[in-house]
Amino acid sequence: MIDNIDLKILKMLQEDARVSNSAIARSTGMATSAIFERIKKLKSQGVIKGYRTELEPRMLGMGVLAYVFVKVNIRPGQPDTAVLLAEIPEIQEVHHISGEDCLMVKIWATDTEGLGDLLTTRIHCLEDVQSTRTTIVLKTVKDINELPLTYVGEKGKK
Repeated sequence: MIDNIDLKILKMLQEDARVSNSAIARSTGMATSAIFERIKKLKSQGVIKGYRTELEPRMLGMGVLAYVFVKVNIRPGQPDTAVLLAEIPEIQEVHHISGEDCLMVKIWATDTEGLGDLLTTRIHCLEDVQSTRTTIVLKTVKDINELPLTYVGEKGKK
């Protein structure tokens, strides 16, 4: 069960994964060792999946963000196309979706030419890919990885 202290710890870690246990302890009024144990528990429960550094793709030469909707022909005994797509480094996310298409992937590419090459040489060539629809992002208004923790634990309460 996640309590309010856990939520505060998670919020602080989402804001800055490098925040020290002692800073969290000061903020919560708990001992550093207690914070260490709570974080360890949250990791073992799978609530905390890991820590990473957020990079700015455009500063690294990746100027095109695209979402590609992929329609596949799923056949028993064939490799899972979603797994094959997930192995392509430029693909950041692979989601099974409902609707006309089967999969949605998020791609960072150097430019539109690079995106086109990726589509033709590494995605369209997969045996079960029937078609793709590509949407290129022109401008991002909001892009965060933080989960809204305000309502965690409120599920089921009226």
